Amino acid sequence: MSAPDALPPALYEQALTLRRQSPEGLPPGRGFDLPGSPGEARAGESTLSHKEAAVVVPRALEPLPADAATLHRRFAELGVLARHRRAVLYAVAALPLPAGQRPAARSLARQLTMTGTTVPAVTVGLALLARVGEPEDVPHVFVLGLVRSLTGAALQALDVLDRRAGAVVCLVSSVCRGELRPLVRALATADEVAVRRELTAFPAGPRLVGARTARRIAEAARLHDLLAARPADPELLARAGLLLVRIACAGDEPGELLRYRDAPGVYETVVGRAGLLTPTLEHHAMLLSLALSLSSGTGVLLDWPPGLRETLLAALGRLLARPAWTAVTDPGSTSGPAGGSPEAATAGAAATAGAADVDPDTAAAWRRRAGWIRRTGRRPFTGAATAGGGLRIEIVAGDPEGDRASLETRILVDGRPLVPALFPFGPAHSPEILLDEGLLRAGSEPRRVRLAEAWCTEGCCGALHVTVRRDGNEVVWEDWRRPTLPGSRGPAPAVPALRFDAAAYDAEIVRAETDGDWSWRARRTARLVKAGLTARPDLLARWDARRGRVGTGFDDPDTVKVNFWYQPGLAAGHPEGDPLVFQWAVPDDGAPPEEQAAAALRRLAEEDPKHYGRVSGGTRERAAELGFAWPFGT
Repeated sequence: MSAPDALPPALYEQALTLRRQSPEGLPPGRGFDLPGSPGEARAGESTLSHKEAAVVVPRALEPLPADAATLHRRFAELGVLARHRRAVLYAVAALPLPAGQRPAARSLARQLTMTGTTVPAVTVGLALLARVGEPEDVPHVFVLGLVRSLTGAALQALDVLDRRAGAVVCLVSSVCRGELRPLVRALATADEVAVRRELTAFPAGPRLVGARTARRIAEAARLHDLLAARPADPELLARAGLLLVRIACAGDEPGELLRYRDAPGVYETVVGRAGLLTPTLEHHAMLLSLALSLSSGTGVLLDWPPGLRETLLAALGRLLARPAWTAVTDPGSTSGPAGGSPEAATAGAAATAGAADVDPDTAAAWRRRAGWIRRTGRRPFTGAATAGGGLRIEIVAGDPEGDRASLETRILVDGRPLVPALFPFGPAHSPEILLDEGLLRAGSEPRRVRLAEAWCTEGCCGALHVTVRRDGNEVVWEDWRRPTLPGSRGPAPAVPALRFDAAAYDAEIVRAETDGDWSWRARRTARLVKAGLTARPDLLARWDARRGRVGTGFDDPDTVKVNFWYQPGLAAGHPEGDPLVFQWAVPDDGAPPEEQAAAALRRLAEEDPKHYGRVSGGTRERAAELGFAWPFGT
């Protein structure tokens, strides 16, 4: 056969070649990029839209062809390209596959994955293996998963056939940070000694390891089995607990914990062996975070044997109440954020004495975490943990040094958290949104309330909405709206209306609105400033400004950030041009929140905040037009 007529190489063979040529058999970045086959290059001229592909791809699969060549020809005639692979996945998922047709479908899938020469054809094979594959298919699906354009389809199959292999592919294709690459390489080898070494050594800060990455690390390491094989390894135990905290982090995706099948077993092991851990501030924070998840967070929703969750929660309560554990929050304690290091030993004293030879950031971090433990330490073991039926609202502040979900309003119905049960994309809103604005109060008129928003914004992955109304002696939550759930093509299942006794409901809302025990000083100051500006909008209006977000800093929770919009002519009712956004930072000076808030409101009334705030949004051109410096780069 002449060269022009030669068949293009199978994508599987190309992937194998690239893997052999790559150090350690892994792609250097987010997966291998394959050179397009001649057929794929010519197909670039196709004008088939994604909407049209959703119609024609199912036709190409009905009836399911008996051989790979037929499918290649159908796709080529229809102009189906690599960019249409999502339509391919949906079409294969919707195919009826009676028991009698499954062997033929499996045979076709293996032909396509081993010999397919285009991305759409191989994607069909991978999607079929997700439905009819067997363990013997895992090795070549794994290899194809290292190809960037095939990773998604391969993951669907591997998550059914071998979750550890799927987790490795996911990490290889998504983790580019150099700090995590040694761990990823160890996980790919499945060498238990190397996995344990790298698992306990890699930096696991919340900005580096989100919920999905943490889940995949736990799956790839077979964490539950690794813990079983090392029953007296406190370092591994502490890292397992930290991974659980990361997986359950509501600030990322609350649904990740529910996708981790071994979660109950790992919780049981970590809590059961927690006595092996040295009492340190870091370990206390980790165990307290686990308790918060087990008492009112996503951990409640796991598939627990009867009574086990309550037993684990009680065990954590007893352990953390011991003097050795409560003492770690005392200033001058020999335990701190570094787990007993010399720096940590003096961090507590520095937090109160202001020692000049201690890093201020270390001292501030110690102070924030110790204060959080003192405020939060017993909350998981009372309140929601012992509440009966009906509605309960728990305001939960996460570990300020280890949890990106800094604050959420957890809504429990009959002891189960409502938001993660219905909406896996983001946490419930903060109390400043749901409680301070009175949104959960049941008035005479129905009110539409957004309970939660996806971490990536509502415009991307949606939000959870409900209508709250009073109906005689009851309060009704109904007309739920939420986006399509992961893995589903149709609308999310309807949520039945919830009914609460009105008197009990009103009492619980009042209790939650007045609960301030969870809050730290700067947060209380911010809430008081916001309340003052809401009650007196003229304080900012006199300066042609209106209130924006008022809260504590995301990276500096001890500083109040007052944001406002400035538009000339606003006070006269004739705003001109686009607004500029300003931010005024008010550091915590140690005074009572009431005094700090009163001083801030007084200054806003007496001095134009544009003179002591800084531009934080708008456009460079508008800032120059109004005579303000633009603080950002070009």
